[in-house]
Parts: sequence; C-alpha cells; structure tokens
Amino acid sequence: MQYFVTGATGFIGKRLVRRLLDRRGATVYFLLRPASAGKLDELLRYWGLVKAADKARAIPVYGDLTARKLGVAADDVKRLKGQIDHFHHLAAVYDLAADEDSQATVNIDGTRNAVEFAKSIDARHLHHVSSIAAAGLYEGVFREDMFDEAEGLEHPYFRTKHESEKIVREESRVPWTVYRPAMVVGDSRSGEMDKIDGPYYFFKLIQRLRQILPPWMPSVGLEGGRVNIVPVDFVVAAIDHISHSAAAKKGACFHLVDPVGYRVGDVLDIFSKAAHAPKMNLFVNAALLGFIPKSVKKGLFALAPVRRIRKAVMKDLGLPEDIMSFVNYPTRFDCRETLKALEGSGIECPKLRDYAWVLWDYWERHLDPALSIDRSLRGTVAGKVVLVTGGSSGIGLAAAHRFAEAGALTVICGREQAKLDEACAEARARGYAFVAYTVDLADMADCDRFVKTLVEQHGGVDFLINNAGRSIRRAIESSYERFHDFERTMQLNYFGCLRVTMGLLPGMVARRRGHVVNISSIGVLTNAPRFSAYVASKAALDAWTRCASSEYADQGITFTTINMPLVRTPMIAPTQIYNNVPTLAPEEAADLIAQACIARPVRIATRLGIAGEVLHALAPRIAQIAMNTSFRMFPDSSAAKGEKGAKAQLSAEAVALQQMMRGIHF
Repeated sequence: MQYFVTGATGFIGKRLVRRLLDRRGATVYFLLRPASAGKLDELLRYWGLVKAADKARAIPVYGDLTARKLGVAADDVKRLKGQIDHFHHLAAVYDLAADEDSQATVNIDGTRNAVEFAKSIDARHLHHVSSIAAAGLYEGVFREDMFDEAEGLEHPYFRTKHESEKIVREESRVPWTVYRPAMVVGDSRSGEMDKIDGPYYFFKLIQRLRQILPPWMPSVGLEGGRVNIVPVDFVVAAIDHISHSAAAKKGACFHLVDPVGYRVGDVLDIFSKAAHAPKMNLFVNAALLGFIPKSVKKGLFALAPVRRIRKAVMKDLGLPEDIMSFVNYPTRFDCRETLKALEGSGIECPKLRDYAWVLWDYWERHLDPALSIDRSLRGTVAGKVVLVTGGSSGIGLAAAHRFAEAGALTVICGREQAKLDEACAEARARGYAFVAYTVDLADMADCDRFVKTLVEQHGGVDFLINNAGRSIRRAIESSYERFHDFERTMQLNYFGCLRVTMGLLPGMVARRRGHVVNISSIGVLTNAPRFSAYVASKAALDAWTRCASSEYADQGITFTTINMPLVRTPMIAPTQIYNNVPTLAPEEAADLIAQACIARPVRIATRLGIAGEVLHALAPRIAQIAMNTSFRMFPDSSAAKGEKGAKAQLSAEAVALQQMMRGIHF
C-alpha cells in the first residue's frame, strides 16, 4: 500500500504517518518544503526508521502547499502517477489566533492545490482532514451528512475550514472522504502536545487560581456552551482505521468527536481538579452576556482604559483576543456514522476526566509559557545598574551580594565609610565588586548630591532597592517628650526614600523602564504596638507607592512593596524578646528582594502579614484586642523608657511565653 501525505510534519500528520508505516509493506510519500529539509532526520527517527532499508519506506517529495499542484517537480509527478492508493491531506492552519491571510492561503488555496495534485497523480482515494469548525456557529445538532447548513462563518478560521471542505466536495475528481476532528488535544496516554490551543489557553488561569487559593476552597467558574475535545491518538487511530475500511466510501463524512461533549464550565472544572486547583462549585452562565446590547458592549470596549485592562489581562493569562467569542459555542455534533465505522475495532474516544491529568502534567512540564522565561536573577539584572540603599550591612548587604553575583553593576550607599569599605572588601574577596558612596539619606541636600552623582557616573539606575531605614520600638506614652523620634524616623524612612526615588524617576521614564523595590514592614499590615513611629513612616511610603504605581503604569516603571517580616539584623538586636520570635536570616530577606526584581509583583507579604491585614479589615475590634494583649505582655524596655544602662524587662506572662517558645522550632 502506498500513501501520499501533506502536513506530515504537523501534530496530527506525523503521528498518522507513523501509524501508516506500521502497516506491512507500506510506503509513505510526504510533502516537504525545501526549507524544512533539515527536519528530515528528526522525522525519520520519530517514525522509527533508522536503517537505510527502512528509510526507503518514507520518501520526501519536495514542494510547497501554496503552489499550483503543490509545486512538485514534473519528474516526481511522473514517478507517483498511478502509484498512490491513499492521499491524506492534513496540511492546514489549526489555530484560532492565526491571521486571516495565512489561514486563507493554507486552508483554502492549499486545499485546492492538493486536490489538483491528487488528480494529476491519479490517486485512488483522497482523505481530507477538515474540522468541526466547518459547521461554523450552527445552532443545534450538526450531523455528518450536513454541510451547506453551516452558519456563523464570519471568523476566518471557521470560514476557511468550511471553504476548504467545499473545494474537496465540489472540485475533487478523485473519490473523497472527509474527517472532521473536534478540538484536538495531546495524547491521552503521554499528554504529548506541540502547541497551546483550545482548552490549553485556560491552563494559565487555572494555574494562577492554584497559586492563590487552596484546593479545598470553592471558586466561581464560567458556564457556557458545549465544547468537544478529543485526544490526538484517538483521531489518528480513527482516520487510519476508517480510511482502510469499506466505510470510507465516496462522499462519506465522519465526525471524530467525543460522543458526550462537555460544557465549558465542566471542562474548566475537570482541568482544575487535574491541576489540584480550587474546585469550581458555582458557575456563572456566560449566556447572560448576550442580554447586554451590542451597542453597549461596543461602546464599553471603545473606552481606552477598558481596552487596556482587557488587553493586559488577556496577555497575562495567555488568552487570544477573541477567545471569549467562543465561550457560548452553540453546536453539538452527531457521530453515529463514525461509531458504526469503528464498531468492533476497539477504537473509542476516552473520557476527558480519565486523561485530563495527563494533559495537565505534560503542559506544566513542557508547554507552560513560564518555562521559556529566564526567571533567574542573572537573566534579570546582569549588566544593569542596581542601587541598594543601606547596603553596607544587614538586609541591604545580603541583597547587594546577590545582585553583584548575578552580574549587576551594584551600587551601595551608607553613612559610615568604614562599613562601606568593609562591605567592598568582602565583595572583592568573593570575586566581584561594589560601587560605594557615602551619603546621609536623612539629609535632603545630600540626597540631591547623591542622585546627581548617580546620573553623572552611571546614567541613573535600572533597579532601585529602598532598603535604608530606621526603627524605633517605643510606646506612645513613652514618647510624649520625644516627638523627634517621629520626625527623624519619617525623615529617613519616608522623605529620604522619596527624595532619591523622585530624583531617579525622570531617567527611568526617559528609558521607559525601571523597577523600584520599597522595603516596608509586616507592622504596616498588623499595626504592631510600640512601633507607631516606624509603622507610620512605612505606611506613608506604602501609600505613596500605590499612587506612584498607578501614575507610572503606562510608562514602563513598576513598583514592588515588600512587607518584610522580622529579620535578624543589628536593627532588632537590642530587643531581646525577638530572640524567641520567628525571624528571617538576611539571606532569606535578600531572596524576597531578588524575587521582587524578577517577577515584579505589586506586593510581597508573608501569610502572617496578610492574615493580620485581613483580621484588621474584617474584625478590627478583635484585632485591637489581640494587639493590645501583646502590648501588655511585652512592655517597653527600660532603655526604651530612656533609662540608660537598663536591660529589657519582661512581664510574667511574657516570661512564660518565652519559655514555651524555646521548645518550638519554626
């Protein structure tokens, strides 16, 4: 048996060729563009043709689908004339997101050229692999003997698939059979797939839900029309079997679909379970959108902010612009002729619930767009200028080492030259260097001088890490005569930070890129007692950052706030009670800063911090009682009260809690 196959390098085609080659004595000729000759060895290996004698069973015929008679040389036409038993035409664009011109060229012109070529070589039978898209957006059940009844063909994918099948029906002089596969996904046994299409478009959304919510939490899904999904191994097996059976009579058509079919909401729920994402218990019917007048929807999407939000969301989730147009897909497909043709063969479409996890696993390991993004710190900051304020010790120094190791030109600043020199010496010992500047960020004039130096010497910065800060732990009642505590804390933590940031922003705007990371505190979320001066200064910075983020959202400048938990640095060393409280090492805090630069989230916070924020939002009175209890259990130290030489004293309750916590490992 001899075959000719177009689209043999495609997702379905190369699997069909492999199955045809399994037939004893089979020889497969396949169309190959000269530009794709480099794929030949890989194809032969995929088909298991290693020996020279085996390779003679798969013969490339060079040509071009878009040329008359496939652009095949006259000698090849002569050689193939009368030799081909089955001509399988699979070459097509199977992509909703493809541009209209390419779909028309390949799907319509390509099919006409294939039909013409099949006649020129006197092929005995033409097998045209169409698609259920040929039915358009038909309302109701579309049978296998229906074609002209198709409607709703405005979308280029539907229109070109319908037109290509029409060419076969009306222009082929070779006996033909049509196969209409449903939405084809990966192999039901291995999950193997070569592109993101169909239900895969929603995988990123499901993945995001899994990252945000626990799997036990109910979530809201989108209900819609019925979609039909089939795995590629079923499609290939069905085409192979039917094309060699008596059922493949002239003019026959077969729907290679799942006899069950699923609503959009069911599909999303099935894949959510496969991904261990939250189960979708409540569904919003997308048909409700149909009650909104088209004029209203058109006017709404004519607004620039709405278009920007929609475009940003769709891009972030990897969804094509027009995917939502097909959520209410109205067509169901009868497949009684296919079931009859496959009866007794053992070939049947598996249930989606049984292989969804295989598809998900393969996508997450091989097709997730995130896999192709360089999410390393080196890939993010190498060759860029990074400024870390307060970089001579603690969190700042740990972060500076990370950036320098990743290949960034790392600038650090601090008040004490001796500490800066020590930090630079440590960097040199590790094989890289810091650029260090002495500056007092609480002095606005010194901030201006520093910014000017940065612009002159480095052209500004690409990443700004506002880490320098001052913390004061003192109750308000101990601060009645110490108003300067609030002034000096605000001067450094807020005004100094803003002075540097605003001095560097014009350069970022001019380059239309830049990222600012502001080191805030978990105290802003939990409203920690005794830190009113510190928390207020950080809260002011957080509020400014939210405003700035909105203002610069369209200029390539992004901001991240890190509500940092307690970190073991010299800043908290004088407070002995922290020895028994879970804290991060400076290196762990540096990890958070690195992640802020790589992923550029709006905010990074621990679960404890978020829980505190939620508690204050939902039950503020309970939150106040909890904070007041901690306030009474851990009184101010004598030092905080202004008593020199005194050591921190704990209440009896705090001593008991401290002894209990010593036996707990975090």
